[in-house]
Amino acid sequence: MARQQVRRQRNTINGWLVLDKPYGLTSNDALSRLKRILHPQKVGHAGTLDPRASGCLPIAFGEATKTVPFVMDGRKVYRFEVTWGVETNTDDTEGEVIATSDVRPEEAAIREVLPEFIGTIMQVPPIFSAIKVDGERAYDLARGGEEVELEARPIDVHRLDLVELPDENRAVFEAECGKGTYVRALARDLGRRLGTCGHVTVLRRLLVGPFGEEDMVSLEELVEAVENLGEDGTYEDLVAEFILPVRESLDALVELPVSIEDAAKIRQGMPVLLRGRDAPLSCDAAYASHAGVPVALGAIEKGRFQPSRVFHL
Repeated sequence: MARQQVRRQRNTINGWLVLDKPYGLTSNDALSRLKRILHPQKVGHAGTLDPRASGCLPIAFGEATKTVPFVMDGRKVYRFEVTWGVETNTDDTEGEVIATSDVRPEEAAIREVLPEFIGTIMQVPPIFSAIKVDGERAYDLARGGEEVELEARPIDVHRLDLVELPDENRAVFEAECGKGTYVRALARDLGRRLGTCGHVTVLRRLLVGPFGEEDMVSLEELVEAVENLGEDGTYEDLVAEFILPVRESLDALVELPVSIEDAAKIRQGMPVLLRGRDAPLSCDAAYASHAGVPVALGAIEKGRFQPSRVFHL
């Protein structure tokens, strides 16, 4: 049966699936469910999303796993709700209340302080985070009752917009930020700056690198697609419907179209001279392609492309 084939074989899948992770599920649990649905040979995710957050979780299959760092380093967009008047030790709804306030900021006051949180700013991560302190995860130390002190570090916030004010107790924001930004800490710091307290009550990731809402697929959609496969259906049908090409994750890199002869050399790990008047002389991150298909990741040194990781597509 085709359904048995999908569920039991280790399938060769190369590309990206942009999962709309549901609330309450860890990123690793979501990955495990995908493994049971598609049985891929190789799979990994590009950046953890908290169990209490939903939304964009890019999943790399096969050769796409070689491009995971480029997706993880890309910009991210979050929409999040802050509830004023309460601060917790986790900066979200999971933790214990550690401070309260009767102050509720007005819209004008909120908009006035937003520019202070845009650009390269210093941020102290939440103590319940995966950052390591003397080799231990901060959240493990915090859960063990130890006092955790984390140093402020620079982060990049490219955009921070006030989206709506459902009532006096809540405000909804949208943030576009770089790697390492904690939205929970943004909510905490916004509350303190406004003379009150705040914590995140709803968090949804809308974009990671090149992948956004229009690319997202739910677990329910995948399960339904597997269940609806006819006897003539194969896992290739699922791939065609849900899996994006490997090259979708390489938008931020310089693309170097090469001839079929040079592509053969590159696949053997050999450097090739880049021809043409406009050929770049140097570049730290680039990829060679032939006929629109990625051949290898690498760098350009003195007008030569030096492959570092070869694709088998």
